[in-house]
Amino acid sequence: MVLMYLLVLVLVAAVLFVVASALFGRGETLPPLPRATTATVLPASGVTRADIDAVKFTQTLRGYKTSEVDWVLDRLGREIELLQGQLSAVRALHPTADESEDAERDQV
Repeated sequence: MVLMYLLVLVLVAAVLFVVASALFGRGETLPPLPRATTATVLPASGVTRADIDAVKFTQTLRGYKTSEVDWVLDRLGREIELLQGQLSAVRALHPTADESEDAERDQV
């Protein structure tokens, strides 16, 4: 009777071990990322809506990892400034009809 109890106990423990190993992996950990790096990715230039939608942040105890969020916001801010600069340059070279009329009125 005791032998049967031990056999069932070992069998249940083995099944639980296999299930836990399948769910949580074999205990192998990924190497940590180097300092000041992140798994959050954006292209070097030409950020699109799909790129922004695909951004994922590491979650920490109190929300998202602040350094990753700050990096994305800085990166998007630089991209917006670049696009605004390019738009201003294009507008300076090719004024629209409204801007031309305003300039003519200012000269009169």
